[in-house]
Amino acid sequence: MTEADTCRKYILPKLIQSGWDNDPHSFTEQKTFTDGRIVLVGEKVRRRAQKRADYLLRYTRDFLIGVVEAKAAYKFPADGLQQAKEYAEVLGLKFAYSTNGHGIVEFDFLTGQERNLESFPTPKELWNRLRAGQNFKSDTAAEQLLTPCNHLSGKSPRYYQEIAINRTVHSILQEKHRILLTMATGTGKTVVAFQICWKLWQARWNRTGEYRRPKILYLADRNILVDDPKDKDFAPFGDARWKIENGEVNKGREMYFAIYQAIAKDERRPGLYKEYARDFFDLVVIDECHRGSAKEESNWREILEYFEPAYQLGMTATPLREDNRDTYAYFGNPIYTYSLRQGIEDGFLAPYRVHRIVSTWDAVGWRPSREDLDRYGRAIPDDEYHTKDFERVVSLRARTQAIACHLTQFLKKTGRYAKTIVFCVDQEHAAEMREALTNLNTDLTQQHADYVCRVTAEEGEIGRGTRVRDDYGKLYFNILDYTGSATRLFADPEFDGDPVRVTQEEISETGDPKTYQIVEEQPVMAETEESFQISHGQISDDREGERRKFYFDGGQVEIVAHIVHELDPDGKQLRVVKFTDYTAEKVRTLYRNASDLRTQWADPEQRAEIIQRLADRGIDFDDLAQAAGQPDADPFDLLCHLTFNAPLRTRRERADRLKKEKKDFFDQYGPQAKQILAELLEKYAEYGTAQFVIPDVLKVPPISDRGNVLEIAGFFGGPEQLRAAVNQL
Repeated sequence: MTEADTCRKYILPKLIQSGWDNDPHSFTEQKTFTDGRIVLVGEKVRRRAQKRADYLLRYTRDFLIGVVEAKAAYKFPADGLQQAKEYAEVLGLKFAYSTNGHGIVEFDFLTGQERNLESFPTPKELWNRLRAGQNFKSDTAAEQLLTPCNHLSGKSPRYYQEIAINRTVHSILQEKHRILLTMATGTGKTVVAFQICWKLWQARWNRTGEYRRPKILYLADRNILVDDPKDKDFAPFGDARWKIENGEVNKGREMYFAIYQAIAKDERRPGLYKEYARDFFDLVVIDECHRGSAKEESNWREILEYFEPAYQLGMTATPLREDNRDTYAYFGNPIYTYSLRQGIEDGFLAPYRVHRIVSTWDAVGWRPSREDLDRYGRAIPDDEYHTKDFERVVSLRARTQAIACHLTQFLKKTGRYAKTIVFCVDQEHAAEMREALTNLNTDLTQQHADYVCRVTAEEGEIGRGTRVRDDYGKLYFNILDYTGSATRLFADPEFDGDPVRVTQEEISETGDPKTYQIVEEQPVMAETEESFQISHGQISDDREGERRKFYFDGGQVEIVAHIVHELDPDGKQLRVVKFTDYTAEKVRTLYRNASDLRTQWADPEQRAEIIQRLADRGIDFDDLAQAAGQPDADPFDLLCHLTFNAPLRTRRERADRLKKEKKDFFDQYGPQAKQILAELLEKYAEYGTAQFVIPDVLKVPPISDRGNVLEIAGFFGGPEQLRAAVNQL
């Protein structure tokens, strides 16, 4: 029996018998929960297989509780347990099952125990075990966790969003007052925030136990981060929504929105937030909380401290770093982290290439000549300036022009309408870059005046580049690094790994625990912005009446290097490596020697598996032949040559050798069949292929001129005989 037969005949009846077919206790069969990692194969894009569970057990529609992996009846019940455990950990589940339809093996993450079962636990049994293992404060709290999400949009939360939602609600119900979620940009933090607020609002949860809907404040530092969620994601709240702005106070709503600037104190006002009682809000959600609200010296921090009685949920895309450790000290360790790396691995976020581009002045530095004056007639202090000084201490127009020219040429090759973000040092630098790009693209700016725009905090919103858009064909993106900072960050093996999680316990005078906070335990990634000091001192700021940098409009600069760094398809370190060396390395990890590879290559099914495994690692034979400078090489020979230093033959040499040494192979067939095999061999020699795909190859001239697929198969005595002949060829 196949696995599918086993599922239909044995496993489904066992699940139904245990009560898993009734609403709300249900299961989903053959459920994919990732999109499959996007792999760049040269300039081509493909996806790896999606993660798919045989059965997902749901206590309610929005509460996943267990995963089941099925194996064919002739296998052992525990054969799928490792995969079930892996899926359970990804999905944040406590119960994993493996079954062959007869026996059932359970792993319980709450107790760490594995046991054999005759039948699946009932939904109620699993729920009661989970409640006992996670110590809910009350029966009411446990039931409130099961409050449904809002599905009116037609989009249900992704698996990681569901984990973030339920963990946050659970933490609040467990009376954890400060909570942090770390989720990469583009993974839907706003969706998560909305569903958390919706569940708590619908459950009429509040910290005092009053039977009323809670009052919630959604806080951010920019209008776009408040207005967009308020008008779109949070629209189901209807008239319960209110934005605090223009000094107007309203206390009759339940879902409030505000930016810090509108309610914080300043030189003119004591702080609008004080118009609300300290315990007015039950929950405060802080989007992009790393931007400053948690910094001890920030007057925005006063807002959070004022509303200290409320539960506070911080949301950030940034793992713990030197410049945001105040955030982690304030909120504590994240209760859930979904990183950029994990998003790329799951196929929800786009992978990237980093292009390091170096100008002559960035490579060796720039020093002014004795007679050089800047744009305003000032003598430029004699010193050697480097990348960290450019556009901070000295502005070099020729460098800006060279970079704009390089970027324009790059876009002409890759797509001029691809969304492109250029990060500049300051607003003035951005304005000069806009001017240079505009003047280099006048054929487009004549039709679209806003083809190049300066986008700053003062002028508009900025888009996000990491989201995958299959409908637009956006499956990866390029990062062009003209300063070296991005390359250093992406190449850092610590980049976007698991955040540093460290705590420090403070105790009272009597030795009792008081608070826990994040402290530094190991080196963390340094800030990306480098300070700039030169020997003659730092240039004064504009506010002191002097321009804060020099502007040099002369000189000539060229782009001297363009190096492409790739995050390899296994999600490992970003590096520069020859494609041929990378291929050899990957083949050696899969096959010990040329003999092992040859044995598997000789079998069509195993050969297809080899091709698939290599493609999953970003290795395409056409690209490999081009990179090796061997466009006529046989694919197998090329792999053996690059990996095991075996002799290299061309496809034509192999074809001619076959004709001379294996005449008996062709002579066993009639004239029509023999001619078709000869034409297949010619196609191989001329165009190359690692594997003929039947029946597709039979539909291409000149083979298709000899009849349809059935007629061609008839020349060989039938379809199976045709397939055997092609495989032997």
